[in-house]
Amino acid sequence: MDPSRPQGRVGTAGAADTHSSVLTLHVNGVAYTIALDHRTTLLDALRERLDVTGPKKGCDHGQCGACTVLVDGRRMLPCLLPAVAYDGSRITTAEGLADGERLHPLQEAFVARDALQCGYCTPGQICSAVGMLAEAADGHPSHVTARDHAGGAVPLTREEIRERMSGNLCRCGAYTNIVAAVEDVAGEAKP
Repeated sequence: MDPSRPQGRVGTAGAADTHSSVLTLHVNGVAYTIALDHRTTLLDALRERLDVTGPKKGCDHGQCGACTVLVDGRRMLPCLLPAVAYDGSRITTAEGLADGERLHPLQEAFVARDALQCGYCTPGQICSAVGMLAEAADGHPSHVTARDHAGGAVPLTREEIRERMSGNLCRCGAYTNIVAAVEDVAGEAKP
């Protein structure tokens, strides 16, 4: 190692600037403008730069769903998303679902149904459930949706809920209560 050469970042300050961008993320209704390295995932930006700790870093490979958030109303896995690609996006985490002190109906249902044990996956489960309810209401079919479905809202049977939530893993095995909590809220949303 050459002691006369500075250690740490390689390259000039100008070169470092080409590897980062200033972007604005609207997280839970608050706009944050931050400079991020282009390699920073949305999950790392949320947790490490903005101190939003609801989305959990589980597998960091998009396989467990613990980090699920809503990006512009759609459920996504921020561990797979480069933050720079979501400049200007509206991100909602489990912390942003409540209306002041009033919990979101899914949060209330998870508590009422005891749909959690250790709680690690719970924020991702709840965000996924919120997104999934919207998808079903908009008529997006799943793998188990009846082939003869005539369009419109997809009826949320237990099988439909299980299929739509299958990307969110729970190591504690609270699946039965999670499905029941989602059923409760889906039932309230019916006309």
